[in-house]
Amino acid sequence: MSDLDPKDELVTHLPALRAFALSLTRNRATADDMMQDAVLKAWSNMDKFQPGTNMRAWLFTILRNNYYSSRRKLNREVADVDNVFSDTLSVKPDHDGRLQMMDFKVAFDQLADEHREALILVGASGFSYDDAAEMCGVATGTMKSRVNRARAKLTELLQLDDDQTLELTDSATMAVVGSPNIPS
Repeated sequence: MSDLDPKDELVTHLPALRAFALSLTRNRATADDMMQDAVLKAWSNMDKFQPGTNMRAWLFTILRNNYYSSRRKLNREVADVDNVFSDTLSVKPDHDGRLQMMDFKVAFDQLADEHREALILVGASGFSYDDAAEMCGVATGTMKSRVNRARAKLTELLQLDDDQTLELTDSATMAVVGSPNIPS
């Protein structure tokens, strides 16, 4: 029992608290971190401390509880040394898709009218080459050629290599720039 203000008394127990943390963790850096966490928790919950009770026991209890909570947490964590697991959990930011979509729209607007029309009909709308050719009043081969040239021009304008893909969230846009799997 002490006549000191609890916040002043807390400071007097720091060496013993650090020794206790070191005995639990057997690692100086971890012990220092745990001690800091315990002191921070005690300081922020000082209103819950009962004056006249054993401050050291209260601090040791906080440190001990933090230690065992962190151990339980570690047992639930997965070791991921080479980031194999965490790399599968990452998500590209939404703005990347929007920025690429804006680039796509700028490039798409630069295409000739008949190329834009061909991509919209065959790629985005899903019409066969035959149906698209009939709608435009041209031969099926002409429609295939327009689609192929339009895709090549888009690839050039977007500065994509053969092995690169444009990551867009819009499936219709992906159909426009993707390889056709559409029966003729």
